[in-house]
Amino acid sequence: MEERIRVIVAGPGPGGPEPSAEVVARALRDAGMEVVYTGLGQSPEQFAATLVQEDADALGVAVADEAHVAAVTRLVTLLREQGIDDVALFAAGPVPGDAAAELERLGMGQVFEPGSAPTEIVAWVRSRLTQ
Repeated sequence: MEERIRVIVAGPGPGGPEPSAEVVARALRDAGMEVVYTGLGQSPEQFAATLVQEDADALGVAVADEAHVAAVTRLVTLLREQGIDDVALFAAGPVPGDAAAELERLGMGQVFEPGSAPTEIVAWVRSRLTQ
């Protein structure tokens, strides 16, 4: 029996694209993945702790502004410091400016811009974890 993919979907700080995060969480769940949806308001430290506690395979973060980009940058740094490098990391939302390229350079596996189909995110997660 194939093990189910476990994905955490969350958002940093107050505010942000919660409806989009909910759509992504639902799409991943409908594709047969186990989803832990934490909602918004999480700190990078909380993301990292939840990732370890839930033994998740992937982490998706909703990003809407520069403050969110800073939180995701901190998250990627924390995971690297803790030696967590086997998790598929992705962000989705209106990432400002050239922050998407910078996040990917730091170790964010993929940044999905607004308009990305939920099925595209599902396919990316599945391809990253079933190689």
